[in-house]
Amino acid sequence: MVDTQIITRGVRDKRVLDAMLKVPRHLFTPDDLAGMAYSDMALPSAEDQTISQPYMVAVMTELLELKGDEKVLEIGTGSGYQTAILAELAARVYTIERLSPLAGMAKKILGELGYTNIDFTVGDGTRGWPDAAPFQAILVTAAAPKVPPPLFEQLAEGGNIVIPVGSKASQRLIKGKKHKGKLIPEEHTFCAFVPLLGEYGF
Repeated sequence: MVDTQIITRGVRDKRVLDAMLKVPRHLFTPDDLAGMAYSDMALPSAEDQTISQPYMVAVMTELLELKGDEKVLEIGTGSGYQTAILAELAARVYTIERLSPLAGMAKKILGELGYTNIDFTVGDGTRGWPDAAPFQAILVTAAAPKVPPPLFEQLAEGGNIVIPVGSKASQRLIKGKKHKGKLIPEEHTFCAFVPLLGEYGF
């Protein structure tokens, strides 16, 4: 998976590649899809959600530019696969999931894998996690019409936010850096994520 789907498409961050090699993706997929866990595609998961394509996980993670000492906010815990990748690369991960059953399943799997640097909550991810802010990096795993203002406010100066922005049908992956109190955006690959629901989403 890493050799044929990720490195060949330009992902170069060794820490990201090592994390992708280490985390067992099949543990985060439904049992009947475990045989497709390392395929080059997104997969359906519980509660009509999806597990992102491995390449997209790698690209989004690389864009965060994590060095290892960051406090990261993840919006959309989902299966917990992306959460595990972040937990390999950052000092602490705060992850928010809107759907309680998904959050519970992810917490169980991640606990069984031995991760102790993850904090979980259930709620409206578009509002962020103000009590734990600021965050040096924020990753949003659902599509938004724009960057939710609370997430920008909770991003530390010099930090990066990575988020799919666009319509419900199609988005562009955006990396935004907070510089002197303003968001400096960069456009990256086109993508298609489930919509971000909440006060500042769809």
